[in-house]
Amino acid sequence: MNRSLTGRACRPPSPSTLLRSFSFCTGIENSSPVIRGPDGGPCRIDQMMASGHDRRWREDFHLVHELGLRCLRYGPPYYRTHIGPGRYDWSFADDTFAELSRLDIAPIADLCHFGVPDWLGNFQNPDFPYYFAEYAEAFARRYPWVWMYTPVNEMLVTAEYSALHGIWNEGLASGTAFVTALSNVVEANIRASEAISRHCSPWFIQSEATRYYHPYDPDAAERADCLNAHRFLSLDLNYARMPAACMVDYLFEHGMTPSKLEYFMRRAIWPSCIMGTDYYESSESIVLPDGRTSGSNVLGYYGLTRQYHDRYRLPIMLTETNQVQCLNAVFWLERQWANVLRLRQEGYPIIGFTWYSLTDQMDWDIDLREQRGHVTENGLFDMQRRIRRAGVEYGRIVRDWNEVLSGGVWFDHTPGHHCSS
Repeated sequence: MNRSLTGRACRPPSPSTLLRSFSFCTGIENSSPVIRGPDGGPCRIDQMMASGHDRRWREDFHLVHELGLRCLRYGPPYYRTHIGPGRYDWSFADDTFAELSRLDIAPIADLCHFGVPDWLGNFQNPDFPYYFAEYAEAFARRYPWVWMYTPVNEMLVTAEYSALHGIWNEGLASGTAFVTALSNVVEANIRASEAISRHCSPWFIQSEATRYYHPYDPDAAERADCLNAHRFLSLDLNYARMPAACMVDYLFEHGMTPSKLEYFMRRAIWPSCIMGTDYYESSESIVLPDGRTSGSNVLGYYGLTRQYHDRYRLPIMLTETNQVQCLNAVFWLERQWANVLRLRQEGYPIIGFTWYSLTDQMDWDIDLREQRGHVTENGLFDMQRRIRRAGVEYGRIVRDWNEVLSGGVWFDHTPGHHCSS
């Protein structure tokens, strides 16, 4: 009998056990936004197809297993699975989740990664939160053994790239379109979390981009302050924390109603949440007086994560990081791992580390703006499934540290000191 359909009961660890545990993880890149194609029409970008995972998934899962990893950010392609209201094609998900269960790899179910089915249109659609919650509930019923979820990946990035920067999906570039998309995306994440919780007691790992903006000079300080408030918008709404006053004004100015803001402030999914932090070289920027930004790397993952934890007081997982080979991916990996270890030594409840993704990616050097077919060499394995130097080093880190950290050593956590739960 297909274990992915019958499964074992959803029995997540208790909060105390979770805080003492540690998981090394990777992911299968499953972005699927719509962009404007060469002919001006819509063009779907499917990263699972681009990497060959849709054909080589068994091989990919075995590579995960052979590296010693027992946790994987993974989800079926949403646009090909949710084929209509109340209608689903589970064929690919049934096969892949059955194999994950057989290999004893715990998935963090990544249900919506930058794109929606054609029949839903885009993130301006006010019906998206309701239909997405329907999909999430159907998924939880079908795979009852899954206990970790990222309902909507990187909510802020999703709304920005779709409706503020004009790159993906609706391709809009206005404050009103952005606030509409952000509201719909966060509401979808909340409603999906509530729907999943009706069937088990899961943990929600909300993967989100972490950022910080440094002012170049006093003339740039006000702009930097605004950007540093903006970076928290999606998590503030998701975790029922009132945004900064300037951001509340911004939300109201661009179409959010007081009743909608009150809806977000009345939600209570955060007790079952882990704050997933995504950190890249572009996570820190210097803000120039004219509003332009340039790269910077001052605080590092250690400094940014302390800021985010001080704001939300939730368990933490580094849910994405990577670097391309030509920029010394091994050094980047070792540096981020040192940051995670330092946080854990100091008692911060950081419970996992993720190199994202398993294989190289396609066209991420241009943020999926176009479909060029250019390989971004940032995986643990290349497109031919040959291990990269970063993969060798990650395997070494997993072997050296897995047993020590999963046993709760190097974690002098005092309940109530760093984590309010």
